[in-house]
Amino acid sequence: MTDWTEKYRPTTLSEVRGNNSARDDLKEWAETWDDHREAVIIYGSPGVGKTSAAHALANDMGWPVIELNASDQRTGDIIDRVAGEAAKSSTLTQAKEGEPGRRLVVMDEADNIHGTYDRGGARAVTSIVKEASQPMVLIANEFYDMSRGLRNACQTIEFRDVSARSIVPVLRDLCRKEEIEFDEDALERIAEQNSGDLRGAVKDLQAVADGRDAISVEDVTSGERDTTKGIFEFLDSVLKEDDPEAALYLTYDVDETPDDLLLWAEDKVPKVYDAGELARAYDYLARADRWLGRVRATQNYSYWRYATDNIAAGVAAARNETRGGWTRYGGAPYRSSKDTTRDEVATQIARVAGVSTATARRDIVPFLAVMTHHCKNRDLTVRMAARYEFGTSEVAFVTGSGESTNKVQSVVDDAEELRAEAAEAHGGDVFMERVDDAAAESESAQAESGSVETVDEDVLAEEEPDEEPTEPDDDSQSGLSDFM
Repeated sequence: MTDWTEKYRPTTLSEVRGNNSARDDLKEWAETWDDHREAVIIYGSPGVGKTSAAHALANDMGWPVIELNASDQRTGDIIDRVAGEAAKSSTLTQAKEGEPGRRLVVMDEADNIHGTYDRGGARAVTSIVKEASQPMVLIANEFYDMSRGLRNACQTIEFRDVSARSIVPVLRDLCRKEEIEFDEDALERIAEQNSGDLRGAVKDLQAVADGRDAISVEDVTSGERDTTKGIFEFLDSVLKEDDPEAALYLTYDVDETPDDLLLWAEDKVPKVYDAGELARAYDYLARADRWLGRVRATQNYSYWRYATDNIAAGVAAARNETRGGWTRYGGAPYRSSKDTTRDEVATQIARVAGVSTATARRDIVPFLAVMTHHCKNRDLTVRMAARYEFGTSEVAFVTGSGESTNKVQSVVDDAEELRAEAAEAHGGDVFMERVDDAAAESESAQAESGSVETVDEDVLAEEEPDEEPTEPDDDSQSGLSDFM
């Protein structure tokens, strides 16, 4: 059976549903490419039509497509050889004799390219988009998982989640083309269950309609997709639509830390609230900031729940009424240098550990911060810096030490030595073995010379936070356990 998402893939931009503004921006980018000659990044949640829009654009412009999946072919050499050659050559297609031809180079999953981990992939892509003589479209789910250099080198177009109201007409049209009778309630239920994912809605419709010539609401399964809520859905819930309890519960599904939620809420609340509401909302946000300060000071992440209570439920309670309509929230809020360093640390850990940036930020960084606090366990801190290739700013951020201190610089210097030894061992599992062996030899030598005290398990236990996270009741957000 033919996949309906392929069978009915849009062939022109006019058939792309749910992102009219982004669709028009993409068309304008292509039509004016000779003037600016910049690549474009199309980003947004999975299933909103990014790749379909790129191919539809190429069809409208009469451009052949050369496609490279960055997650499968992402080393610097491969990217430079395949995408680089395609982006720089114009001899295969010519609009008219003597005039250069155009082709569209499409790089999917561009947010899965990383620098050192992917052996130069990010640097290669950044170099290519700066030198390309052909239009390039980079497609990504997570805009901020791409390097700053790559983002700055391209134009950007956001594809937002497709509303249920926009999904229903698509499903209705598919049913008519497939000669399937339907209940309107059934289509609305499929659209609602997919939370803005047009592709997922089409797949669900095909699954429900398989073997039937009519579908009713009873045919639609009640189980919803396990999807992560987006930051703009969080903002709509808190600032416009939901009561405090519903807004709080929605945060459980948002893949952001309370620090990030605070930044977004603080930056966007003036776009929605009036003066009185704004004053009350900022009072709640100030309380949240104090709780987050306690987290940073004590490394006790059970306090996160209190911060989230104020960010979500408190800010929602500060408004006088619900609001409808669409709000232009704009891009990500301003981030201080500390916020930037945090993201760089999480990104570097994600590259090495093979996890998402969100997982690294939420699940790994807090543990590293506790274990290496103020570089007290120096050998472990050195091994951490070596493993993740941290510089002074990253080590200072994780450990809470001053970046300019000799202690941090000596950790980085020793880490570089361990990496050099690992390089001689030709990487792989040998890397960590050599790091561990070198650290063990160093610790043994220091212990014999009396320059360092051995640390037993009882001492380590004493360094842990005084308060243990407790299991909350059903009406409150859980603490550290929810983020592990």
